Amino acid sequence: MVWGLRSGATVVAVVALIGGYLAADAYDAVPGMLTTAEPWPAPAPFPDAPGAVDGPDVAPLLAGLSPEAPVPSEAEIASLVAQVAADPRLGSRVGVVVADALTGETLGETGQDQFMVPASTQKVLTAVAALSSPIADRTLPTRVVFDGDTLYLVGGGDMMLASGAGNPSAINGRAGLADLADQVAGTLNLTGQTTVRLALDETLFTGAVYAPSIDPANIAAGYIAPVAALGVNVGLLQADYSDDGQRASDPGMAAAQAFVERLAERGVTVEGNVVKTKAPSTGAQELGMVESAPVPEVVEFFLHNSDNTITEVVGRLVALEAGLPGTGDGATQAVVAAVARLGIDLTGAALADCSGLGAGSRLTAAQLASILDLLVDPAFPALRSVAVGMPVAGLNGTLANRFTGDNAGRGVVRAKTGSLPNVTSLAGTVMTGDDRQLVFVVMADQYTANPLDARAAVDQFVGRLAALSTAA
Repeated sequence: MVWGLRSGATVVAVVALIGGYLAADAYDAVPGMLTTAEPWPAPAPFPDAPGAVDGPDVAPLLAGLSPEAPVPSEAEIASLVAQVAADPRLGSRVGVVVADALTGETLGETGQDQFMVPASTQKVLTAVAALSSPIADRTLPTRVVFDGDTLYLVGGGDMMLASGAGNPSAINGRAGLADLADQVAGTLNLTGQTTVRLALDETLFTGAVYAPSIDPANIAAGYIAPVAALGVNVGLLQADYSDDGQRASDPGMAAAQAFVERLAERGVTVEGNVVKTKAPSTGAQELGMVESAPVPEVVEFFLHNSDNTITEVVGRLVALEAGLPGTGDGATQAVVAAVARLGIDLTGAALADCSGLGAGSRLTAAQLASILDLLVDPAFPALRSVAVGMPVAGLNGTLANRFTGDNAGRGVVRAKTGSLPNVTSLAGTVMTGDDRQLVFVVMADQYTANPLDARAAVDQFVGRLAALSTAA
């Protein structure tokens, strides 16, 4: 009984103690969960993100053509056109068009609808076709895949490979066979398989490697290499690039042999001869890939240097993208179709090849001028790189040694040249002394004078366009 009383007292004491602590907790005198303070206010709702708003207008880096710049009078242009058409240095057949770049209005013309030999001004069509094609967003890969004991070197259209390391700032030589060999040897050396066979897959293109109408003398002079799915330095055998010089008779195989050497330098031995065959479509392991400069830069290269080989390669790439065979005929069909889709009337025109080197091409000055109008039309921004990829008079490319002396066209003319025996042509844009941009085309295909004299006649005419000014 005493135990029970003592136990009850203990319980009462404990309860009292706990109650006292809870009371102290409620008044925040001791740590605990209870409180008599006002509750915390409910949190504010999470703010909504503001909606998208228009940013400030971006100031253009370069001002557009001013519509306020004076347009030369048609009488002035007509006089200059008549003079150049009658210039004996240009022979009996001359086609000329001069138009206002801003409005497209023709300011002067003669012989504009007669079909003439365009020579390399024809490359403008291939450039336009390429940059209006999905290939404009691509680079050209050179790949190596491995199956069994065989490496397959697979060409993707890059004939501007470097035999050694690639140069990321170059167009010709952007991708290098040494870089490709580094990738391949790195994997093979890890596996311990350092002896292999090599096959060359250049099945991307088919058909004849030259247009049948190309003069064999031009091939011998090195003005064009056999079109191939890959090559080093556009097939040139010398280390430096030029638009002529001795070329490999088989650029793809020459590239493959250079690749064998690069592999050997990295401890990988190629056993036996390189063979040509298609790579397996499935099951092969990719060991390496290098990529060319973007296609717009490749286009700039062939315009700037008037390179026939690269022009023909790009034409075949346009054909393949259009679902046509990667042949010379497929290329010319694809180029004509691409230009026609842009609204250019090419009725009666013909392309013997994509570069203008072969015999049989024909265009009118009016057709060529219509294409140039597209290049400066803001509605076709993708084509602008064709306009700016052409050489600048007196400064670079195929115009580096033209427009010399006091010719007003120096530095303000961008144009594509064209030269064949008894043929000279020039097509591009010129800024007048009043900063009005003009589109011009001059074609002559039956001159008998010295070629330098014929070119001088054209340069003097375009220089007079550049000198036009109301302040004169």
